[in-house]
Amino acid sequence: MNRLTPKEIVKELDKYIIGQKKAKKAVSLALRTRWRRQQLPEELREEVMPKNIIMIGPTGVGKTEIARRLAKLAQAPFLKVEASKYTEVGYVGRDVESMIRDITELAVNMVKAEHTEKVQEKSQAMAEERVLDLLLPPKRAGFSTSLQPVEPESDLNQKDTREKLREQLREGKLNGRSVDIEVREKAMPFGIISNVGLEDLEINLKEMLGGILPEKSKRRKVKIPDALRMLAQEEANKLIDMDKVIREAVERTEQAGIIFIDEIDKIASRSSSYGPDVSREGVQRDLLPIVEGSTVATKYGMVRTDHILFVAAGAFHVSKPSDLIPEIQGRFPLRVELDALGRDEFIRILTEPRNALIKQYTALLKTEGIDVNFTKDAIDEIASIAAIVNDRTENIGARRLHTIMEKLIEDISFEAPEGGERKIDIDASYVRNKLSEIVKDEDLSRYIL
Repeated sequence: MNRLTPKEIVKELDKYIIGQKKAKKAVSLALRTRWRRQQLPEELREEVMPKNIIMIGPTGVGKTEIARRLAKLAQAPFLKVEASKYTEVGYVGRDVESMIRDITELAVNMVKAEHTEKVQEKSQAMAEERVLDLLLPPKRAGFSTSLQPVEPESDLNQKDTREKLREQLREGKLNGRSVDIEVREKAMPFGIISNVGLEDLEINLKEMLGGILPEKSKRRKVKIPDALRMLAQEEANKLIDMDKVIREAVERTEQAGIIFIDEIDKIASRSSSYGPDVSREGVQRDLLPIVEGSTVATKYGMVRTDHILFVAAGAFHVSKPSDLIPEIQGRFPLRVELDALGRDEFIRILTEPRNALIKQYTALLKTEGIDVNFTKDAIDEIASIAAIVNDRTENIGARRLHTIMEKLIEDISFEAPEGGERKIDIDASYVRNKLSEIVKDEDLSRYIL
C-alpha cells in the first residue's frame, strides 16, 4: 500500500486540482489511516473502520477529480457510481450490490494487467516463435520404406531463413503481410433478451457455463502486428495463474477499494417533495449494509465491504445532509464543504495544473502545425467571462471553461487542417470579439456557453 504522508498526498493532488484544501486534507487523512491500519496487529486491524467522507459542493468544483486522483495515488480499484441510477429492490433498475461486483471486476482487470506485464517479455517471445512457424512451417523428418528415419534436407538453410525472417519481423519489414491464425471461443447456443440492469447476464452465463459449452474455433486472416498482439495475449493468459489473480484482486478490493457515490443528495428524502417518494429512502436502506460492512456474492467469490472506503458527494441544493437517514449519516463521519470557484481560481485552472486546459488545447493544435499562444490578458478575460456566465446562469464551476475554450478556438480548429504551419496569438481583444455578443445576450449564453 502507498506510504505517502498526508502532506505528500496533498502535494500530489495540488498538481491536478486547484484549491479545495479542506477536501484534500480530509481525503489524505482517510488514505493515511488505511496505511496505519495495515500496521496494526490483526485482531485490532479488523476493528478499525474506514473514515467515509461526504463532499458537499456545487458541480464542477473538483469532487470527482479529488477521489479519482486519490485512487490513482493509492493504486487502488476505483469505481464512480451515481446514486440516482440505483433503485430499491423490487423496482426496475440496478441494485446497490452491483457496485461491489463492478469494483471487483475492475480489480481483477487491474491485477491481471499487472501480472500480464510481468510475463510480457516471455509471452512476446513465444508469440514471435508462433508467427515464425506460420511464415516458415518447420520441416518434419521423413521416413524411408525400411522405416528408418531420414534426416531433413537443408536443415541449416531452414535455420538461416528463419533467423532472417526473425530479423525482418523485428524491424517491421513484414508488417504488411497477413497470416492465418486460429481463434477459439465458447459457442453460446442461445441469446438473452434482457431488461434494464441485466445487460451483463449473457456474459456471466458464458463464464458460468464455460466448462460445459463447446469450444468453437475459426481461422482468421490478420496482419502480422495484430497476430503478434493476439498470440502474445493468448500466451500471457497461459502463463498467468488466474486463481492467484482473483485472490489478489478480491483482497485488494476489500482492503483498498474506493467507491465514489455521486449525487447522493438525489436519494435524500425531501419533506417538500411532491408525489410518491418510492425509492429514495429505499435506496438508502439498501445502501446501508454495503457501507456498514457486509458480504456480497460476485462471480469471483464472496467480497467483504467492511473496509472499502466510500466517498459520497452531492450539491445539496434542494436537500441537506441531515435529510439522509440517520444510519447513513452515521456511516459517513467526515463532512467536507468544497468552495465555489471564481475568477482567480479559473485563471489558475487554465494555467497551473499538469493537465491545464491551455496546455491541452495548445498541444492539440500543435498536432496540426499551429502554434497557439495565449497571452496573459487573454487568460484573464476567459476566466472573467466564465465567472460572469456562471453568475448569470447555472453555476457549473470549472466545466464552464471547457465550453468557453471550445467556442473560442472553434474557427481555428476547423481551419487547422487546411492552413498549414502558422503561429496565432490569442489576446484579450480576440477573446472579446469572439465571445462578447454571446455574453451580453443572457438568453443566448444560456444555450451556447
